[in-house]
Amino acid sequence: MAQRRTRFGDRARYWFDSTLAGGAPALVGWMALVCLTIVVPASAVLVWTDPDAPAPLADRLAEVWRLTGETLRLGGATGAPLRVTMSVLLALVALLYVSTLVGLITTALTERLTELRRGRSTVLEQEHVVVLGWSEQVFTVVSELVAANANQRRAAVAVLADRDKTTMEEALSTKVGPLGRTRLICRSGPTTDPAVLTLTSPATAGVVLVLPHDEPDADAEVVKTLLALRAALAGERTRPPVVAAVRDDRYRLAACLAAGPGGIVLESDTVTARMIVQAARRPGLSLVHQELLDFAGDEFYLITEPALAGRTFGDALLSYPTSSVVGMMREGTVLLNPPPQTPLAPDDVLIVISRDDDTAWLDDCAELVEKAAMASGPATPAPRPERVLLLGWNRRAPLIVDQLRRGARPGSAVDVVADGREVTARQVSEADKHSGTDLTLTLHPGDITRPETLRRLDAHSYDSVIVVGQDPAPGQPQDDPDNRTLVTLLLLRQLEEATGRELPVVTELIDDRNRALAPISPGADVIISGKLIGLLMAQISQNRHLAAVFEELFSADGTGVLLRPATDYVLPGRETSFATVVAAARRRGECAIGYRSHDDSSTSPGYGVRINPPKAERRRWSVQDAVVVVGENRRKAPA
Repeated sequence: MAQRRTRFGDRARYWFDSTLAGGAPALVGWMALVCLTIVVPASAVLVWTDPDAPAPLADRLAEVWRLTGETLRLGGATGAPLRVTMSVLLALVALLYVSTLVGLITTALTERLTELRRGRSTVLEQEHVVVLGWSEQVFTVVSELVAANANQRRAAVAVLADRDKTTMEEALSTKVGPLGRTRLICRSGPTTDPAVLTLTSPATAGVVLVLPHDEPDADAEVVKTLLALRAALAGERTRPPVVAAVRDDRYRLAACLAAGPGGIVLESDTVTARMIVQAARRPGLSLVHQELLDFAGDEFYLITEPALAGRTFGDALLSYPTSSVVGMMREGTVLLNPPPQTPLAPDDVLIVISRDDDTAWLDDCAELVEKAAMASGPATPAPRPERVLLLGWNRRAPLIVDQLRRGARPGSAVDVVADGREVTARQVSEADKHSGTDLTLTLHPGDITRPETLRRLDAHSYDSVIVVGQDPAPGQPQDDPDNRTLVTLLLLRQLEEATGRELPVVTELIDDRNRALAPISPGADVIISGKLIGLLMAQISQNRHLAAVFEELFSADGTGVLLRPATDYVLPGRETSFATVVAAARRRGECAIGYRSHDDSSTSPGYGVRINPPKAERRRWSVQDAVVVVGENRRKAPA
């Protein structure tokens, strides 16, 4: 019997499912049947329990029909059959019209909401920033743009990437934090489709940034995006400035051609290699770069000052109490740290470091200079060869070797420690061909994550130790490229504790979140490649002329940011103003822009680095302090 009931239930369920498969008519019929099954008996109960209900059965049935009609909105008229039929017909027409109208409105609203959630509506903004592409750099770019727009009334950043709009908004909200006055707009779609690019209104944008993603074909994707942007802007009278980044130098020319006249293309791997080498040669320099590139403190601005026309560049160095002059722009050419006797023309533009673009004001600071506190300056030290230990190998390693070659003294050497999974002897041999006769490159096979590999190295005999991450194998994604780097740093820290001597380590990390995990001292030199490029792109997006400034500052030779002993400028133990340091640096043909205090190197937020202090600021200078200057990378002996 139970089996029969089960079979009957299965057949009833199957029959019910089959009728529903008939479509909307079957569903409407079932709904009408269910409604009548409930409404008619309930109406009958109401009528039969009503003391004022009519006594005749026909009248009571008519009352039941009326209640049923009111409940189901079917008219409910009583009387002749024709009258009842017409009442039901009109009610059905009204019901069909209202339900259709509600359905159309609901469908339109649903489609609109779905479109908004998918990020397919057009952005209607003016002078906004358009960010094309998605990578770890997008968080740095957006956060820096938010900081730059803190004093703007109306600012907007539109991000377009081939990702879900909601996912992008949640990720940016989590990593960027409060947006202040900046409106963040996310749009979803491929950046290589000109029709999709128009969603961000690039024609009315103030600047367009093109970010490379993290896949192997990132550079080709950047070039294709730039071509799509050019197609989307075809026919427009004005075009916004374009700032893009590629990883490989082979794609830079194609990217520049696609970006068009005025487009700026950065080579992320080359810039990263330059920063690593500069930090290796001048420990602490990465902290200075961080202070100069982010919008949290002081940054570069270009200002015009007709009042200084006819005076010299040396006079301008002491003419701004709260800003630091580092160079000038003449007829579109950037001149960093020109000779102090260079005269200033009315059309010259000064390059200054200041808190904001409206905080550079004139006032003579010459009276703050104390000549008695100036140091005579040490004799130029004899150049000596340098020894660098490179732990690991990746696609940026040959660029690092090339940067080490620039300015290397005869007898310099680079020892590479890596296993066969990272580098082959042939690759090192190819890099050695381009390293020049002044630099010797040697491969020492070994796994840098094994303690015995590092123990047999006399790491303390090297002038600097560079630790780089491993590239993922072709076709295999790497969840965290910094894993091997963190293990190597942990072993180096153990080596430091065993010997009691600190190693001059420069670390390259890919993910900024791993900075807090790295077992290194708080003020150590760490280069976050993705964050570095993001900072540069954000700075250039505010003023495209800064691209030439950064190109000069971060080059291996020429004019750059340097850390010099404070005793080269002021007498140790003397309390004097920063204006005195600026005057002493001017006498040496340099522009002083800050200092690093040894006493505050482990406690202050900037690890002792102070950029653009007021000229009137006074402090007692010690032999461990360093002065941050803009000067010649290659020191020349006095004539």
